[in-house]
Amino acid sequence: MTFTAPQNTDLLLSEAQKEMLYAKLVEQLNKDFTLANESIDLDAEASPIQLKIAVQDKIYGLIQHKFAEYLNLLYIIDVPEKEIKSLDGSDVGELSEQVAFLVLKREWQKVWFRNRY
Repeated sequence: MTFTAPQNTDLLLSEAQKEMLYAKLVEQLNKDFTLANESIDLDAEASPIQLKIAVQDKIYGLIQHKFAEYLNLLYIIDVPEKEIKSLDGSDVGELSEQVAFLVLKREWQKVWFRNRY
């Protein structure tokens, strides 16, 4: 069985719930944000919308005020550089939404693989 990433954040979070791995995804996000010294304190009881907004807001703040920490977070989570470089950075709100999806996608990939293998 090969990993196929969902096409957007909502599909990704709904797949995580369907696979009963939503709590593991939240756990992985908290772990990696903490490793980057940017704790985010997500709750496994949070709705997918709350989770999505929390990640987007955190990334938005990092892009705006702590760019070096933002880059460090992407490195720790292991978001592919070519995916980041392909984004249009002209609108920070839009950018933070797209980066949040890439972060969630990479974290979901880790959780999915750990569950399967």
